[in-house]
Amino acid sequence: MDSQDNETTYHAGKYRTPDGAPADIVIFTITSTEKQGTKKSLPHRELQLLLIKRKQWPFAGQWALPGGFSRETETVHECARRELLEETGVADVHLEYFNVYSTPKRDPRGWIISHAFFALVNEKYLEKRRAADDAAEVRLFPVREALSMELAFDHRQIVQDALRRIREKMLTTTIAKQFLPGQFTIGELYQVIQTVCPDFEEPNFIRKITSTQSRKGLIEEVKDAAGQPLMSNKYSQRAAQLYCFTGLEPQLSIYS
Repeated sequence: MDSQDNETTYHAGKYRTPDGAPADIVIFTITSTEKQGTKKSLPHRELQLLLIKRKQWPFAGQWALPGGFSRETETVHECARRELLEETGVADVHLEYFNVYSTPKRDPRGWIISHAFFALVNEKYLEKRRAADDAAEVRLFPVREALSMELAFDHRQIVQDALRRIREKMLTTTIAKQFLPGQFTIGELYQVIQTVCPDFEEPNFIRKITSTQSRKGLIEEVKDAAGQPLMSNKYSQRAAQLYCFTGLEPQLSIYS
């Protein structure tokens, strides 16, 4: 603000304001496909994201991230939650802001500053997805395929940044629970982490996740009404212990 402005001399018209402040959302999910065969095994899991095919100019016919312009009566975060609800039909999922995109001429409609969010949505909520009025089509794409496409605007860059962020979060927080049922085996947890972070390898995963002091209490064994360990052989010949997240978020330090 100009140092000489005050409540009587200030006029908004003196300053250039953006032509729009949309919220763009990278909606990630992990799809599960049962493997064919007689031997029980974990399903094939793949990290995918939701894209819409734009119906109108600009970039009509091209795939893009879902999103929309913020209204004067809402915050950008409220806009993101509204757009997520419109695209997926769910509201109570992990939605997180991660960056702002303001490169000049990123949008041919004018000076458009986009605020980017990522959402982690369980695949069951996306089974009956349908295109909103402003989209010709809506589909899930494997992340690798989406990154090889010519997406509208600067959405490829946004997807790259979002992927980098959720990989960091997957290894430093408990966001894996967004892709798991309430009760799961250690094998399922490990597979979800590797689905998002393909380079992750930890031979002592079970010991570290259940016994390491800094992580102890992160998950706990599920027990039945009689207090006995609850087991599952859904994905293995031999029954495996079921676990659940406790709600604890360990405070880890690079110095400890």
